[in-house]
Amino acid sequence: MLQVAAYCRVSTDKEDQANSFEAQQRYFREYIQRQPDWELQGIYADEGFSGTSTNKRVEFNKMLHAAELGQIDLIVTKEVSRFTRNTVDALQITRELRRRGVGVLFLNDSLDTRTNDGELRLTIMSSFAQDESRRTSERSKWGQMRSMEKGVVFGGSLLGYDVIGGKMTVNPEGAEVVRLIFHKYLQERKGCSTIARELREAGILSSKGNCLWSSATVTKILKNEKYCGDLIQKKTYTPDYLTHEKKYNHGKEPLVELKDHHEPIIDRETWQAVQQEPAATVRQAAADMATAIRSPAKFAAVSAARASPTVPKSGRTAAPITAGAASPPPTRACGAQTAQEMSSDAASGGRSETMSPWIFCGAP
Repeated sequence: MLQVAAYCRVSTDKEDQANSFEAQQRYFREYIQRQPDWELQGIYADEGFSGTSTNKRVEFNKMLHAAELGQIDLIVTKEVSRFTRNTVDALQITRELRRRGVGVLFLNDSLDTRTNDGELRLTIMSSFAQDESRRTSERSKWGQMRSMEKGVVFGGSLLGYDVIGGKMTVNPEGAEVVRLIFHKYLQERKGCSTIARELREAGILSSKGNCLWSSATVTKILKNEKYCGDLIQKKTYTPDYLTHEKKYNHGKEPLVELKDHHEPIIDRETWQAVQQEPAATVRQAAADMATAIRSPAKFAAVSAARASPTVPKSGRTAAPITAGAASPPPTRACGAQTAQEMSSDAASGGRSETMSPWIFCGAP
């Protein structure tokens, strides 16, 4: 009795493909049971995975492992494109299987790797399948570009915006956090690591629903053009349709840039001022860091002086802003900034670190 396994794959989980997915499994089970000298070893099925790579196909790799252990004598599949769309993978895998005495039968293509001309025919068929993947990828990229040019947003929601059906709408709660971050950076003159620490201590949630704020997260928000109403897409691209690996787009493909695309959270003047800030404060940041290292006591005195509320020209004291509150609640301050934090921000963005008297340790 030959131990026979069946392999099924569909590239998406859409309803029509899901029906095909179930139909394939039912067909192979009945087909193998009708063969008098065959015994069903198992049905391996991957749903929602491309055939151009085998890396993420769990069931496919599980089947190959079973073949390595000698548990499978023959693999049955619908056609070459279901097995793999990568010519190199097709030849390498079937050669290794054949070396172990395992054949692959492609029913629709009338191709059996156990025959003498099986590898030649497989090379031709898999080349056609791979080229079809290339054309599909090019059609998909062309369609995405046209949609981007029309303003359709590709990607998920972010802090301050909900992305539904390719459209961006302001999320009020998240928008308040975004405004708070810009205020702390531009008005309170705080660096990204200090802002991240204050957000963590205040218990403010990020877009991922946790309090794991970092300097890099804050920097990314401050640099994101979406907050002033603009949209830039194609920041990443996929150079190889076989590996599907994404890379940052440093001029390899044209960006899609749309100005005033959606409702802004931050006015354009504020956003542009923030983009120009690091270059203007790098020297001051370096000087502060040097002072902190040489004389911590002197640095603490300077920090305390800077932290004093300033009086604008109108004569009113500038009140600190916290998310969701017009004025700060009574709570304890966390203390002065350390030289280590100063060094972190100077290294990441060159921003001068000063401490506000309102650095909250609890939820606002």
